[in-house]
Amino acid sequence: MPPERSTRLLSRRRWLPVLAFVCFSFSSALLLGTPDHPQISVFSALANYSLPVTQHNGQDYVGLLELLDPLGNVTVSVDRSHWKLRYNTTDLEFTADKTRVKIGGSDFDLPASFVLENNRGMIPLSAIPSLLPRILGGPVTFHAAGRRLFIGNAGIHFTAQIASNNPPKLVMNFSSSVNPSVHQEAGKLRLLFEHEPIAEPGSSVLTFGNPTIPSASYQEENGMAEISITGASPLFASFSNENRTLTISTTPQPQTASTTPPNPAPVATSRHFFAVVDASHGGNERGAALNDQIAEKDVTLAFARRLRQELEARGLSTLVIRDGDMSLTLDQRASMVNALHPAIYICVHAASEGSGVRLYTALLPAAAESHGLFVDWNTAQAPFVANSRITESNIAIQLQKNQIPARSLQAALRPLNNVTTVAVALEITPQQNDIHNLLSPAYQQAVMSSVADGIAAAKSTLEGAR
Repeated sequence: MPPERSTRLLSRRRWLPVLAFVCFSFSSALLLGTPDHPQISVFSALANYSLPVTQHNGQDYVGLLELLDPLGNVTVSVDRSHWKLRYNTTDLEFTADKTRVKIGGSDFDLPASFVLENNRGMIPLSAIPSLLPRILGGPVTFHAAGRRLFIGNAGIHFTAQIASNNPPKLVMNFSSSVNPSVHQEAGKLRLLFEHEPIAEPGSSVLTFGNPTIPSASYQEENGMAEISITGASPLFASFSNENRTLTISTTPQPQTASTTPPNPAPVATSRHFFAVVDASHGGNERGAALNDQIAEKDVTLAFARRLRQELEARGLSTLVIRDGDMSLTLDQRASMVNALHPAIYICVHAASEGSGVRLYTALLPAAAESHGLFVDWNTAQAPFVANSRITESNIAIQLQKNQIPARSLQAALRPLNNVTTVAVALEITPQQNDIHNLLSPAYQQAVMSSVADGIAAAKSTLEGAR
C-alpha cells in the first residue's frame, strides 16, 4: 500500500471538533514509549504499519504472516508441527520449537526457535535482519532497540539548521511530508513520529551553536521516533511546504493558531450522502507505479467511480471526493468527510502484488486527552472502530462469496484515524498477477459490486452508528 499511510514527533496536537474545526493545544505529556503494549513498526514503499510483539522464552517475537501480508501475496498451510508459508514465489517451511528453516532448497538457522501457537507462526525479532532479505529479495534495515524495520529505501531524511533571524529559528526540512504530534514542556519541544519512517540521523545529538535553540536529540523506542529540541525559552512549531518544512521559534506562528486543518479543502455541496468514496493519491502524487504505464492514482479513481455507480444502483447516495486528477492532502480528505457526516467512508488503494482485496480498518495510537466536544485528531475514529470492523467483515464475506480473495487487516492508515464515521480502506490487487486486470471493467465491476453488497448488508449498522 503506497505512501498515504501514516504519522508524528515535536509539540503540536490537533483537536477535531464535531463541526470539523481543528485547533491546537500544547501538553507536557511525554509520549515516547506509548502505546503501552510492545510493538514493531514496519516502513516500506507499499505500507507503513505496526504489529504487536509477544514474548516467548524471554525473547521478542512477531507473527510472520502479519509481517509479510501487506508486502505481497502470502499463503500459509499447517501440518501438525510444520508451518509452510509462500511469499510470492518463495517457499518456506518451519517446524515448531526448531531453529532450522527450509527456504526453497536451502537451510537457514534462526537465532531462536520458531514458535507455533494456535496455528500462528512467530519468529524472533532477532531473525529479521538475516531472514527477511532472503524472503523479500532486497535489503532491510532493522533498528532492534527501537523496534523499527525499514524495507528498501523507505526512510524519510531530514536536515536541521538555524536561520539567521532575530529571534533565531530552527528550520527542519524533511524529504517527504510529515505529521508529528507536537508536545511542549519547560525548555523543550518534542516531536513524536508514531508511524512515519523518520530515518536516524548520523548523530543522536545535534548541536546548533545558538544560545536560544542550542541542541536537539533523536531517540527511538517501541516502534516510534522522537526528536526533542532544547530551548532557552518556550518553543513553538509551524509547518509549511506541504508539511515538509517545520520551523521552530520562540514566538507562535500563524499556522499553530489555526482553527482549521492545514490547507483545508472546501466542501462544495450541501447534499446529504450515505457514502463518501476516496480515490487515493492524485495530481502530482501518482501513488505506486503499478507498472511502467499504470499509476495507482488512475486505477483508484476508476474503482472509486465504479463503486459510486454500484452503491447508487442500490439506492445509497454516494460522493467521490477526488472525481478527477487533483491533489488533496490527508487532512483535507478527513476534513471534507467529517463535514459531510456520511454513514461510511471508503478509501480506495491499489497494488500490483497480491490476490484479491485487502481490507483495512484503523489501528489507533494511544488516545490523547479530549476536551468536551473536541476529540483528539489522531484518534477521532475510536468511537467507530467496532462498527468499521463489522462493516469490513460484511464486505469480506461478499467478496469471498464471489470467489474474490479477501483479507481483513488493521493498519495505522491515514486518514482513517481522523475520520468521525465508519471507515474502511480497500487495497485492490489484480487477478493471477496480471496487472492489466486492474483496468478491466469486468474485474472492476466484480470487485465493486461485491463491496457494494457488503456495505448494503451493513446498512442498518451504519445508519445506527451515525
